[in-house]
Amino acid sequence: MKALQKLSKLLSDYTSIVVIAIAAVTFFVPSLMGWVNFQLFVDPVANKFTSQSIIIGIIMFSMGLTLTTNDFKILAQRPLDICIGAVAQYLIMPFLAFGVAKALHLPDGIALGLILVGCCPGGVSSNIMSYLCGGDVAFSVGMTTVSTILSPVMTPLMVSFLASGTKIAIHGFPMLISIVETVIVPVAIGFLINFLYGQKKWFQEVQKIMPGIAVLGLACVVGGVISSQGAKFFQSGIVIFAAVLLHNSLGYLLGYGAGKLTGMNTAKKRTISIEVGMQNAGLATNLATTTAQFASTPESAIICAVSCVWHSISGTLLAGFFSWTDKHEFTPEHKRAVN
Repeated sequence: MKALQKLSKLLSDYTSIVVIAIAAVTFFVPSLMGWVNFQLFVDPVANKFTSQSIIIGIIMFSMGLTLTTNDFKILAQRPLDICIGAVAQYLIMPFLAFGVAKALHLPDGIALGLILVGCCPGGVSSNIMSYLCGGDVAFSVGMTTVSTILSPVMTPLMVSFLASGTKIAIHGFPMLISIVETVIVPVAIGFLINFLYGQKKWFQEVQKIMPGIAVLGLACVVGGVISSQGAKFFQSGIVIFAAVLLHNSLGYLLGYGAGKLTGMNTAKKRTISIEVGMQNAGLATNLATTTAQFASTPESAIICAVSCVWHSISGTLLAGFFSWTDKHEFTPEHKRAVN
């Protein structure tokens, strides 16, 4: 157990390196992570259940094991935070995408894909990053859940508004079932187990290996996306990467600013920064590749896939930065140096 705990700490300390390494290797050897996209079955509402779905469920279960009743009591005391998060989610990123597209004079197909990413809800990866950087996990899961529930209405509405004349048919019920299957149920099971056994010493030892499992799971998810879409990344030139970088970075900055403006504590400011900046680009990729309206603009799917990979990488870098500040900026030595 001690060896697993040390490995877990090593993986969580070097999350960005692990994710980037898997991404790089998979780009050159796509078959390495092809298993992540293997379809296991289709559920009654026609959601495809793949190996990736299992991985995400395990990640969310590992985070549920860290949640306590006190986390949700604190969350219930400030329901306004969830409202602020939802408003920030569907205002900042959609309009940022529109602004970046105009500023960089993006071709229509690429602009459409970026706007689609901006209009999607927060993703599971943002929950992982909040978990790894000392953010408010209950707040993060709450934001992801609310933004996902709103997405069947808000995503097509915002895309139609910002991408003139575009109509996207999103079936809301399958999306809701998907988030319940891969996020809510695993988190709830983990939370229940923590509620029952959280005071047991053996269980507390098990909890220490959960961060490493989350990191490995995230690396596999990123590897799966690159395995299926990586060969297309450079087809439309460097402008795609510039647009994704600008959109994502400004999202983090403005998300943190929204938290600071509304008086949130440090954990919540980190969480809302990550939740706003990291979109469910995996959902955007799926929509861009399966929705008939995007058939004439294949480059829209490419920028969605690039966003999926980059958001995960940048999220690990930002989470690592937040963790680094905890270890270095608030030590007694630092305080003496400042004074």
